Amino acid sequence: MTNDNEQFTEQSLEQKPAKKKVSGFKKFTRTLLILLLIGLGVFFYFRFFFVFGDGVKSGHLNYAVKKGNFFKTYEGKLIQEGYRTKTPGSIQSYEFEFSIKSKAIYDILSTNSGKLFDLHYKEYHGALPWRGNTKYIVDSIISMRSE
Repeated sequence: MTNDNEQFTEQSLEQKPAKKKVSGFKKFTRTLLILLLIGLGVFFYFRFFFVFGDGVKSGHLNYAVKKGNFFKTYEGKLIQEGYRTKTPGSIQSYEFEFSIKSKAIYDILSTNSGKLFDLHYKEYHGALPWRGNTKYIVDSIISMRSE
């Protein structure tokens, strides 16, 4: 019986098919597809998730609203005072439109419209529909004061 087992294992080892070689075209297309997927992933990361800049904007809060068709996001506008204008002797106001990161920040902003705020924001290269309508995302309130 041991003789039969030895023959069976020898036969099964001998009957294994040789590995097929992958053609050059298939290898090229597979490599190209992998590189394209990696490149697309890197592009989307830098376009939508990489923080391009962050800073602080100061001004009077014009409005804070919740809006959107499919994704309800919190949006706001800050009116900043400015002194550079194209026509001498007039004052130009700058508008800073932004999206708001959380409902807690939105609640504070919406109940204090018209006050002077210092808002910390992050800037991205692109906007995502569930994150907001703008590429500026306010993530914290530094200070709030009445004028």
